Amino acid sequence: MMWHLPSSAMPLMAGIALVSYMIGSIPFGMLISQLGGIGDIRKVGSGNIGATNVLRTGNKKLAAMTLLCDMGKGALAVACAFIFGMVYPMAATSIAAIFVVVGHCFPIWLGFKGGKGVATGLGAALALTPIAGILCCTIWLLGAKISKVSSVGALSAFVAWPILIMIENSFDLKAPILFPTLVISILILWRHQANINRLVNGTEPRIGDKKDLSSLSNIGNE
Repeated sequence: MMWHLPSSAMPLMAGIALVSYMIGSIPFGMLISQLGGIGDIRKVGSGNIGATNVLRTGNKKLAAMTLLCDMGKGALAVACAFIFGMVYPMAATSIAAIFVVVGHCFPIWLGFKGGKGVATGLGAALALTPIAGILCCTIWLLGAKISKVSSVGALSAFVAWPILIMIENSFDLKAPILFPTLVISILILWRHQANINRLVNGTEPRIGDKKDLSSLSNIGNE
């Protein structure tokens, strides 16, 4: 195994994976929307539980809260893994980063139908690889601002993340940190298949689009 873990460490790693998954599964977008009076966010816009869909309701405050909470759970899982798995910090934090994003994308509480992992992935990136994480957040913000398309920022950030990690590690393809970076990025890109198709076709909605929300019922932005 790339982290050279003894068999005695496997129960700890399994526990970290489970706890991280459960943290990732917390559907903040749905909870915040319900508490904020929007109702079930899954019945609005794209039906997604992420911050972009909350923003479609016009409530920027709730969207910002969703974004921060989703990022926070990504960072929290990695931080907890570092504390409790400090004997094997690279393995522990890598596993936590992967499984917290998996939890967000496939939450057990919502029948494994969750978000696309962007905010949670960015939070995990900030905790796991701080410098690259900050750059990814910058790329995400710039990409969305310049293009006015949420998915462009997300896709740009997670295409860039593995590249940034390779640069940081002098293009050492055996660097252990590259594995979780690639897994998370591939998962998020895969979750954006529909968005990629719409970008190619020129039908991806723009941020602040005033179209009736009912026309967005099949759109799957984060």
